[in-house]
Amino acid sequence: MSDHIAWKGLNRMPQFVIQEHWARTHHFDLRLEKEGVLKSWALPKGMPVDDEKRLAIQVEDHDLDYGQFEGEIPPGEYGAGKVAIWDKGRYDPVEWTGDKILFVLHGERLKGRYVLIRLKRSAPDHWLIRKIN
Repeated sequence: MSDHIAWKGLNRMPQFVIQEHWARTHHFDLRLEKEGVLKSWALPKGMPVDDEKRLAIQVEDHDLDYGQFEGEIPPGEYGAGKVAIWDKGRYDPVEWTGDKILFVLHGERLKGRYVLIRLKRSAPDHWLIRKIN
């Protein structure tokens, strides 16, 4: 039995994408589809590969179409620099609250359970991301 949460009006597992971004600083962007947009976090050190904790900074939502974007954002525009898709696929949202997001990735590179936990004592857009077993 799946822990999948059926999003309102969505009859399939939602999509995710991880984009590698060479902007002002090199980082990765995690994007999870929810309610018709891609909820997004910048990951300065990329996705965790084991039980380590890494910083995830929540950024503005993006249109679903942005999940397919690869290319160059021109100088002078927000996020200027090269963007490449590092991984993509579907995910099972197990739990999604204001302070915790538990999900299972079914990607081309990454598979497994991850959790995002909001850091309450620092900036409200700062989260920790961790791979869990």
